[in-house]
Amino acid sequence: MARQSPRKPFAGRRGALPGAPGGEGWLTGQLLIAMPTMQDPRFARSVICLCAHSGEGAMGIVLNKPLDGLSFDDLLKQLDLDPVPPQRRIRLMSGGPVENGRGFVLHTEDWETEGSLKVRPGLVLTASVDILKAIAGGGGPREGFLALGYAGWGPGQLESEIQQNAWLSVPADEALLFSADPGGLWRQALAKLQVDPALLSGVAGHA
Repeated sequence: MARQSPRKPFAGRRGALPGAPGGEGWLTGQLLIAMPTMQDPRFARSVICLCAHSGEGAMGIVLNKPLDGLSFDDLLKQLDLDPVPPQRRIRLMSGGPVENGRGFVLHTEDWETEGSLKVRPGLVLTASVDILKAIAGGGGPREGFLALGYAGWGPGQLESEIQQNAWLSVPADEALLFSADPGGLWRQALAKLQVDPALLSGVAGHA
């Protein structure tokens, strides 16, 4: 997946979240698991947390694609945030191919700010630089990671992809959302469904 060099990912975007209608959406808060037959290389073996899903479309964050070439310390320097080195760090991930110079933090709900989006009970998405300040200072949410970019679908697009057997869905839990092993997350998510990847080629689209 092509990735732009991030430039002030949170600047001028205080609390603004893209196409996220909020409220109860159909698969909001669920995880999408890419089928082995996924044709789009940007999403091969990906696991995505759907942060918003409604008749207007869907928006999600990829959970298992670590970001290369940028550290949390580097990001703080770009944003002129102190302290550097920080008292605490979080992982950086490639959240998806849309607006991949823009940052979001997916995190537990023990920390929120104005404009934070509650994805489901226990899970929040924040696009404000305030959360980075809090983390760098040793505070912030108990669990979380920063994602650059997101995955987006237009009205009806995700539903069509599910009908075409592109995705499985599974309820999210903290062990999957904040896994310390992103490389193994795809298989971990399938294991929650008790599905063997080798047997998936003919399986219907969702569980």
